[in-house]
Amino acid sequence: MDLHAVLTPPLSFPLTPFTDDDRLALDVLAVHVEQQVAAGTTALFIACGTGEFTALSREEYREVVALAVKTVAGRIPVFAGVGGGPAVAREYLAEAADCGADGVLLLPPYLVSSTPEGVLGHIRYVVRDSPLPVIVYQRANARLSPVTALALLDLPQVVGLKDGLGDVEQMQRIVATVRTSGHERAADFSFLNGLPTAELSARAYAAIGVGSYSSAVHSFAPDLAHGFARALASGDDALVDALLAAFLLPLADLRDKVPGYAVSLVKAAAVREGLAVGRVRPPLVEAEEEHVDELVRLIAAGRAVLAAAAAGASTATPSAAAAAASAAEEAK
Repeated sequence: MDLHAVLTPPLSFPLTPFTDDDRLALDVLAVHVEQQVAAGTTALFIACGTGEFTALSREEYREVVALAVKTVAGRIPVFAGVGGGPAVAREYLAEAADCGADGVLLLPPYLVSSTPEGVLGHIRYVVRDSPLPVIVYQRANARLSPVTALALLDLPQVVGLKDGLGDVEQMQRIVATVRTSGHERAADFSFLNGLPTAELSARAYAAIGVGSYSSAVHSFAPDLAHGFARALASGDDALVDALLAAFLLPLADLRDKVPGYAVSLVKAAAVREGLAVGRVRPPLVEAEEEHVDELVRLIAAGRAVLAAAAAGASTATPSAAAAAASAAEEAK
């Protein structure tokens, strides 16, 4: 699999829908996945953080991954989240392979903290017999050093590293160490930006050679996710800045109000956009209605910026800003 070709941002991390009586809403999931593919994402990461991996039973996990694979039907790669302790993560990896996934995203190990060498040992343990390509998620208690990141190249199953720490200097050290190592896999190894609302750091990460990123926005407003990605790729700094100011920066402020909003606020926004994905499972808490109302206003403001740009107006002008403000006001 040529990951450089398929991991073009924005990458989709679908939600896991639940019914009012707390069962999987597989019919809604099929619609959601189809919408994500139709919107133009190049890869789909199912049952990961946004998909509430830790809240799913083993049987639910199998149903979610299998349905995503069936719905996508080979149009784009499907990666499945795997995690927990080392033995459990190996079992989930086998489940993902059995369900037909094209690869997996290895989430941080459950609870236990260690050294970078210990994290590398965990990765080796989990992937040693993997029939699937593995992307390692560096986040929370799973922290690698440049030396241990370089050692990933000696694990043929590991094809990429996703960063959720946000230490750009450290990530630059890792990228440079890998790319200049002379290792036969150095040029093909993939790096992804996995920060919450990754669009905020996309320019900074692209500057150090990490151009691909996950997008929570894609789960509820794929038009905004792709509009931002196109502006960034084409060097339209005015449009990038306008979308940041009108939509993404205030979205991040809203997300930071309550722990867990990176999932529950996204899920609530998807409901407001007409997709019955239901509630989150504990320990996540539901988004406050006033916060969801504010996000709806921000979505309208972001779309107004895109509409102004499509109409040929400069997104940096006061008139475009006024259009965004007017759209936000009308959405109240």
